[in-house]
Amino acid sequence: MLDQAFEALKTYDWGTDRNVLNPIDEAVIATREDAAARRELEDRLVAVLEDDVSHSAKDFVCRTLMSMGTAASVPALAGLLPSAEYSHLGRYALERIPAEEAAQAMRESLEELPNPLKVGVISSLGARRDERSVPALGALLGDADPAVATAAARALGGIRSAAAAQALTAAEPDAPEARLAVTDARLACAEALLAAGDRTAALAIYRGLTGEDQPAHVRLAATRGVLACAGG
Repeated sequence: MLDQAFEALKTYDWGTDRNVLNPIDEAVIATREDAAARRELEDRLVAVLEDDVSHSAKDFVCRTLMSMGTAASVPALAGLLPSAEYSHLGRYALERIPAEEAAQAMRESLEELPNPLKVGVISSLGARRDERSVPALGALLGDADPAVATAAARALGGIRSAAAAQALTAAEPDAPEARLAVTDARLACAEALLAAGDRTAALAIYRGLTGEDQPAHVRLAATRGVLACAGG
């Protein structure tokens, strides 16, 4: 049955019977405790991904690898990142594969991707809360493309570490939307640091956002943060 499912996958497309792929879903569950069988299944899925198959088939494979992919899947998934058609499929899977190789592949792709695809990968690194991506994301805060700089700020706000906060504090983006994203991300970092018990770092961020150069709502949030730092 599994062999037949993989044969069907080669020509699978939306509108055809989805049930023909059920044996693959069942194999994902059945191989959880069998490392050798699971690796074989992963290899077979990667082989389909590297073949000339439909968008629907690649979508199915990427969704399956989200839940069971390992470092072995990373090269094939990373190969999708430069594709306007498939980049989102590759990055969504890489975003959820816990292996460090997945994050590294996305970081390395930032130097090569066109900006619209780069924005997506930046978002995925933020979703992973990938601490090792902070230097690369920090460097993008000054990007000439407002979408890239804004995405980098939001990603750092998702990572919410002391290093992310430092990168954001040093940022001076030109675009108004990027500046707003940096401010929001700094507040997010301060909140996370305070929750983690690092009142000193959180207080420094909040105090830096209480000036008259900040919008009223930012000053209010920062003032509340200062009080919260003093209250515990």
